Amino acid sequence: MKFEFTVRTQEDLADAVRTFGFVPLFANSVPGFSVSEHVAPEAWFSDDREEGVWEWKGPVIRATGCAYGKFFERKAVFISPAWFPDFANLRRDGYDFDARCDEGLVPFADKLLYDLVETNGPLLSRRLKLLGDYRKGGRRGFDLSMNRLQAQGYVVIRDFVYALDRHGLPYGWGVAEYDIPKRSMGEDFRAAVYRRTPEESYARILEHLQRLLPDTATDTLERLIR
Repeated sequence: MKFEFTVRTQEDLADAVRTFGFVPLFANSVPGFSVSEHVAPEAWFSDDREEGVWEWKGPVIRATGCAYGKFFERKAVFISPAWFPDFANLRRDGYDFDARCDEGLVPFADKLLYDLVETNGPLLSRRLKLLGDYRKGGRRGFDLSMNRLQAQGYVVIRDFVYALDRHGLPYGWGVAEYDIPKRSMGEDFRAAVYRRTPEESYARILEHLQRLLPDTATDTLERLIR
């Protein structure tokens, strides 16, 4: 099974997530390993269409139960429920968040942001920034901490929420809604995330990506998933 598909519809994108497990949205260090390189032009970004990939992100997350966030090279990736426990286990190095804190491995800024999401989530980004006082003259570093929490598998984007016009129709850009995966992905995730050692999760992910991307050098894939 190679990473080959074409996205023309929302269901095409959902099927790709279910089939391949790891589906980056944007081009990255592995040529051909992204939605942007497999999408029909009319479904990407055009002024003469009503819907496309940008509007399908939230529905695909909901339809597949996948995790979505900046997981590879600080770029957005869909990861299916079947593979996200291994990904989180690998990136967390087997630590749940409290254990990582106990070992002194979490910057204060990251803990503050994680605690806000855990206690109040799911939270839209604007509400999260308000609660954390991330504003001009207030606290800085929201993006840095949030990107790190996503990369480590502790926070995911569970949906995109749109403003509604007076007719009840969505408009504008979708606003990210953040949550912790053990809540948004449920018991299956909680039961599976530490089932293997981080080394075993790493080996499984690497073997899977080697099947999807047989022409990609192993060291390139290793850098991507580490």
